[in-house]
Parts: sequence; C-alpha cells; structure tokens
Amino acid sequence: MNTEESVWVDTKLLRVGLYVELDVGWMSHPFPTGSFKISSQKQIDTIRELGQVRVRYVPSKSDPEALASFNGTPTVAAAALSAATEERLQAALRDKEQRRLRALAVSAQERSLVVCERRFGESVRLYRKALDQVQTQPKVMAEQCHAMVNSYVTELLEDGEASIRLLSEAAGDKSSMHPVNVTIVCLLLGKAMGLPHSDMLDLGLAAFLHDIGKIKVPDRVRWVEENFSSVEYRMYQEHVAQGALLAKAMELSPGAQNAMVQHHELVDGSGFPARIKGDAMSVAGRILALVNRYDNLCNPSRPGAALTPHEALSLIFAQLKTRFDAAALSAFIRMMGVYPPGSVVQLIDDRYAIVVSVNSARPLKPRVIVHDPSVPKQEALILDLEHAPHLGIRRSLKPSALPASAQDYLAPRQRICYFFEQATDPESPEPAA
Repeated sequence: MNTEESVWVDTKLLRVGLYVELDVGWMSHPFPTGSFKISSQKQIDTIRELGQVRVRYVPSKSDPEALASFNGTPTVAAAALSAATEERLQAALRDKEQRRLRALAVSAQERSLVVCERRFGESVRLYRKALDQVQTQPKVMAEQCHAMVNSYVTELLEDGEASIRLLSEAAGDKSSMHPVNVTIVCLLLGKAMGLPHSDMLDLGLAAFLHDIGKIKVPDRVRWVEENFSSVEYRMYQEHVAQGALLAKAMELSPGAQNAMVQHHELVDGSGFPARIKGDAMSVAGRILALVNRYDNLCNPSRPGAALTPHEALSLIFAQLKTRFDAAALSAFIRMMGVYPPGSVVQLIDDRYAIVVSVNSARPLKPRVIVHDPSVPKQEALILDLEHAPHLGIRRSLKPSALPASAQDYLAPRQRICYFFEQATDPESPEPAA
C-alpha cells in the first residue's frame, strides 16, 4: 500500500466507487485482495462488519462521483485524530491481531500434541494386549500389530517430511512405553536411510515386538541391572530366544524375525546371543540395536540413572560408536540433531528452553519451548530456531540444574516419549523470539 496517496475515512462514510485498502491480514477478510474498488452496498456492509472504525481509500483510484458525494471535503470526512492517537489506534489493532494469531497457533500446537499422545496411547494399549494374548492367539495379535505398523509406515512414506515430537509423561510404564518409543524412532530412521515399504514394515514389526520374549522370563530379570550375577544375566539374555519362538508362532516375516533376534547384537561382535559382526547383521537389525540402546540410556529401569537425550547421543558417539553401524549412527545423529527432543538447553541469550521437536531436514535448528515468565506456560508457543537466526543453543543442561521457576515452566520429562508429526512448513510465520 502507498500510504502517501491514501486518506483515512470513517467506515460510516464509505461509498460505492471508492478504492479502499484494508489494513488487516488477508485471512481476516473475505475479499480476494485487500485493495479494491467498492462495487456494491454488500461490500460496504462486509467492511463495516470487520470491526474497523476507519479504512484507507485512494482518491486517485476512486470514481469522481464517489468523491463528489463528500462535497469536495474528503479529508474532513476522515476522523480528525492526532498523530499520537493514530499511532495508539494502530498499535491496538496490531496487538489484537497478534493475540488472535497467537491463540490460533497455541490451539494448533495443542491439537497436534493431543493427536500424537492419543496415537501413542493406542500403540501402548495394543502392546499390552499383545503381552496378554500372544501366547494364546499369536496369529490374531500378529495381524493387529501388522495393521498398526503398516499404517505408520504408509503415513511416513506418503505424507512428506515428518518431525520427531516429544510427548508428556502420561504414556505408561517402561515395559509398554519402550517398544512404542523404539518403533517410532526406528521407523523415522528407516525413512531417513531410504528403506522401502517392505523393509520398513519388517523393521517396525521387529521394533514393536523385540522385547515380547520378556513375558517368558522372571520379572526380576526383565530389565538389566549392573549388579546382576552371571546367572541372572544369562536369564535376562534368554528373552531374545523366547521372543524368537513367539515371532515364529506369530508367523512374522523372515526379515522381522531376523531383526528381532539381532536387537542386542553389535557390529563389533560384542553383543548377544550369537555375537555376530557387521555385515552378518541385517540393516533392520543394525537400526534396531542402535535405537534400542539409545532409548534404554534415556529410560533405564531406575529413573535416577537416566541420561538426558543429549548425553545419551553424546555417549553413543564418543564411546560406543564402534559397536554400531556407521551409516545408521550417522543418519541417526543427523535425524535427532545435536540436541534431541527432551534435551534441556540454555540459549545464547541465557534463557532456558526444552527441545520438543526436530525436523530431520534441519537438525541443527530444533523447535523449542522457551521459559518466558511474561507468558503463561499453557500459552507458550513453540519457537522454531530455523526462523530465529539471532538465537542459538549455548549448552545442554541436566534438568536438575534449572532454576526452580524454569523447571516448573518447562516440566522436563523423567521418561522420554516420542511420536511423529508432519513437519511444519518452513515458510510459515513464527512468533517473535
């Protein structure tokens, strides 16, 4: 809009033939464009219904007859406001629009999170059902698990980019949460590595059911502990063989069965049960072994021993990388970013934040919720650092290192739960940082 050629006019004085320019966002009015010549009384009524006291019109683009109706004094018809009053009015309008856009953004991100958590919960319930019924109805459970994994694979491969999303802690106990976490991350990693649909399906089924054999071992050895005796450790390892028997009874594909058996194997030959190396492992087995270890580091049986996602990824890369497939680990780090979802960080402007989402196409610029005391935490918007070039992450923190106010606001997770959602449009507007 060229404001030098335009004049304010009270909406009560609008006429057919005036060329008007609406100072509202394109989503706030029903017209094809914000600048047009009024051609009907209906358009005038619609403009007035927008709630605007005044609008701008351009005399040089308006019909002479419309201008003549002002009796030669169009500027007198405009509201005689001082420059200060004018600025206050415009500021109020901008503030109102910002509040409206913020409310829409908060509502959208809440809906997305609710959908992710609902679907995570559905997967948890299916896994619990599988634990209860796999021994009596193996084929029925195989069919139901296959249907769920296939729906996820189809969605991931057909709906464009996907982001990994941090959820709340309301997902359930470790025995049910762990396989769902591993499934989601494995499928995202499989997609990042270019696996076709059939291989993704094998990977997803193996990830979802990799620990199913634990129902056949004593409760006390279902999660490995540092103080296990050699006998207890052998009992724990038996869950792999028991899982293989159940997978066979379920008639899973050879690819899924093979990956299940390999979820504790390592490429350097130090894993179990067969101590196979490198190329002897399937691609799905290598992915599953890596993701399984990552989730166990973040979500151990004793929460006090948990590493932050950033610490877990750093440990794997710095100390354990020879145990995992190089291609899978490289893709995993690119996908998760330096600061995976769930990481508590301090920004370069000293504010605290929690990483809630990483788009694998832009791993160094995660999406975060920033501690901002001026904004109620239930209204905090996710900030995409891709759209805040002046901001960056200074360091990762233990949640216990946060000030009490930031800890309450950001609510760091003791249990890390993930799902996937459609990646946000990189061209979409972001709130101010």
